[in-house]
Amino acid sequence: MRRRTLLLGMAVGPFGSVDGRAEVGAEDRMDRFRSGGRDIAGEWFLGSGTQTGDKGKPAVLLLHGADGLVFAEGYRWGAQAIAAAGISVGFVHYLDRTGERRVLYSRLRESFPLWSETVGDALTWLGARPGVDPARLGIVGVSLGAALALWRAAEDPRIRAIVDYFGPVPEGLAARKPKLPPTLILHGAADPVVPVSHAHALAELLKGSGTPYEIEIYPGQAHGFVGPAQLDSALRVSTFLGRHLAGGVNRS
Repeated sequence: MRRRTLLLGMAVGPFGSVDGRAEVGAEDRMDRFRSGGRDIAGEWFLGSGTQTGDKGKPAVLLLHGADGLVFAEGYRWGAQAIAAAGISVGFVHYLDRTGERRVLYSRLRESFPLWSETVGDALTWLGARPGVDPARLGIVGVSLGAALALWRAAEDPRIRAIVDYFGPVPEGLAARKPKLPPTLILHGAADPVVPVSHAHALAELLKGSGTPYEIEIYPGQAHGFVGPAQLDSALRVSTFLGRHLAGGVNRS
């Protein structure tokens, strides 16, 4: 696994380039759960039109890239955009598992399975949130976060949909012959960090297993979307999640 090429986080990101200053009210939506004996922070964004006492609503995890919380406000903006479409979001600080603010590439190989385990624990946390239907869970992953989503979904049938923002295909995934959930692949044709070949390889893997998927390659876009591509991708995400999390189809 080539560390920097395979699992680098975003520099600009799908949700815009925003600095990491704390947003007013961020602490009010903070929650925590346990994973591997550590406290993991998760920020909760309630879907529009959802009341706290509601039952049976879809929700997704938002997994950041290797940049961690350096561009936290960009991720929070993305979470709010998804929540505005009526889907609740748990923005998980999974690097808490290894005590990092940004990924330490010297430890990436040993940390990746720990983060994947934490994603599994995050799904348990998400499914137990008031108003969430545990049969209607998905993951929106960015770069490293997308790789974690794919790896976890190969063994976790609770994941009913994945959005892959310019993520790498984890080494060894194809050999596992996974039955992945419906997946939306979004990638920049000019990505210098995670080459667009990863998007095409994932599409071939999904096609070969008969898994529904959508793919959009944005000409001229790099490791992060700007301008019309940013807005177009956000619309595709909301539409895709609304379609595939509308019911609790069993993957197992």
